[in-house]
Amino acid sequence: MGYYVKVEPDVDIYVEDINWRGSKTILFLHGWPGNHKLFEYQFNHLPQLGFRCIGIDQRGFGQSSKPWNGYDYDRLADDVRGVIDALNLQNITLAGHSTGGAIAIRYMTRYHGYGVSKLALLAAAAPSVIQRPYFPYGLAKEEVEKIIQGTYNDRPNMLQGFGDIFFYQHVTKPFSDWFFQLGLQAASWSTAAVANTWLNEERLFQDLGKIDVPTLILHGIHDKVCHFPLAEAQKQGIKNSKLIPFTNSGHGLFWEEREKFNKELAQFID
Repeated sequence: MGYYVKVEPDVDIYVEDINWRGSKTILFLHGWPGNHKLFEYQFNHLPQLGFRCIGIDQRGFGQSSKPWNGYDYDRLADDVRGVIDALNLQNITLAGHSTGGAIAIRYMTRYHGYGVSKLALLAAAAPSVIQRPYFPYGLAKEEVEKIIQGTYNDRPNMLQGFGDIFFYQHVTKPFSDWFFQLGLQAASWSTAAVANTWLNEERLFQDLGKIDVPTLILHGIHDKVCHFPLAEAQKQGIKNSKLIPFTNSGHGLFWEEREKFNKELAQFID
């Protein structure tokens, strides 16, 4: 069941709500530059186990409104709060992949974990996507600047290149084309703006220590987008957290090792 939640007078967030009578709810936050459809292989399976799966398209992506502004983590976390309030969600698991993981972390600190009983970080883009003087583990700043420049100059080519590093395992041409089309559904300005947020956001380092709910960290050891040391930093920074490496995955562990992914997530929630 799909519908919209109004979070600002001119901004509607698209919500896909699957098995709304399920006894346990997972709210999925997708990564850049995709949308809720990235979790297709969770939505196919987890409702069979009794879970209610809710996927949202962040502003600027998928079927949500595409305003000019509002692509920092604070505003994106505010959109999540708008959805949680509109659906009256309680005791949910908040699950964020990549940039969605960073947004989930910001939500937990900005709203003191309102409505959330467990957190799942899935190849999360935290505490920093890029290398910093005090954190040498991310992408080089120049790589992200190249992504931004590519967005403005030849977005399809940039997206194709990003797709080439996203998965560790082989993907078929039809699957690659599907993944590519998800990125094209976003607005170019939102695509660039979120990448700019990766450069400018540093508060996630402090946010990690403020999380006080059980946290599951799933991360591919071959991840070329959010390198595995990011997961280790999350484990070190978040109390009561558990890190599970995915030895045959890159950034797309939700598909590359989907059976293990679904099993670990379900067991964590149960």
